[in-house]
Amino acid sequence: MAQALNNPAGGTHRDYGATSSATPEVSFAAASSGNSGFSPTEFVSLSEDIGHNITSIHSSTKQLEKQLKLIGTAKDLSALREKIHSINTKSNARVQTTSQDLQRLQAVVRHGDRQQKLQLDKLTQGFQDVVEKYSMLQKRISQATRQSYQLAAEAERESVMSARTELLQQQRQDQNELEQQHSMLVERQRQVELIEADILDVNAIMNKLSTMVVEQRAVVDNMETLIDRTAADVEEGRSELQKAAASRNSHRRKILILLVIAVIIGLVVTGIIVGKLS
Repeated sequence: MAQALNNPAGGTHRDYGATSSATPEVSFAAASSGNSGFSPTEFVSLSEDIGHNITSIHSSTKQLEKQLKLIGTAKDLSALREKIHSINTKSNARVQTTSQDLQRLQAVVRHGDRQQKLQLDKLTQGFQDVVEKYSMLQKRISQATRQSYQLAAEAERESVMSARTELLQQQRQDQNELEQQHSMLVERQRQVELIEADILDVNAIMNKLSTMVVEQRAVVDNMETLIDRTAADVEEGRSELQKAAASRNSHRRKILILLVIAVIIGLVVTGIIVGKLS
């Protein structure tokens, strides 16, 4: 259009970037009957504003088409949805403003010529076409975002269920590990008690050994006494044997002497007898 959006002809300033999120409702009813005169300047200003808004709505529709392709992809993030909402908000405000401008233009053109009425019809048809396309795209985007949300929600539910399953499995594993650790601890306690029992048995054995040592010492002492006694008895016996041997030798010597004497006497007697006989 010939003039910029924020500087329309006639010097009237309009806010076309309002943040209202109302759903566009288009109405082309006639304006109040108080506006009876025709103003060429207002006609041009309203026509340019309406044309500019139609172009802006068409441009927003193109932007939304690009955003629609990103829904359900890896780029379907919070920033994308915020951008769609921002475009919708601004476009809805333009639709509301354009609808009001068309109502005003219809009242102005009522007293205008045929060419101006044709211009009004052209703008009205263009506005209807762009709003219809924009509205249909809004519905598609709404359905797509809802479907994307449901898929994400389902994925989240599955993820939660999977996480719960993993958690239950982990809890079971932890429980099994705890039970195994408890069993190992019980077994360890049993082994410790066995070792303690072993130590008590050794102590008992050591006590028995101590008693045996004491008894053994008494036995050894008795054996030493017996040995001493036996040695004394042996020595005494040896002395007796020596005495007996000496006595036997003396007896033999006496017998030998007696035999010698007897032999001599016999020889003497024999000699005497022989001498007498001869």
